[in-house]
Amino acid sequence: MSTRIRSVSELADRVARDPQLAADIRENPEAAIARVADRPLETDNWIYRIVVIALGLALLGSLVGLIALSWNGDKTIPDGLVAIGSAAVGALAGLLAPSPRQ
Repeated sequence: MSTRIRSVSELADRVARDPQLAADIRENPEAAIARVADRPLETDNWIYRIVVIALGLALLGSLVGLIALSWNGDKTIPDGLVAIGSAAVGALAGLLAPSPRQ
């Protein structure tokens, strides 16, 4: 019982091959399945919050920079400033979009 089970089909295969697991499931299904189930990792939401805040600040900083340059009368916009802003928008969209598995 060293490998963890990740799906119902794996559980069915394991029960068919392991009579001890089948007996354990008949006696106490909740405990037996919990013992072999692969529990998903708990995510730390603070990491995502910090990343979203940093990307939002990068986006706001690039917008403020673009506005400041336009008020100074500059006709050319630095490509790096546009790249930072567009990368921050793309990264935020990727992070905040729902995952296909949910």
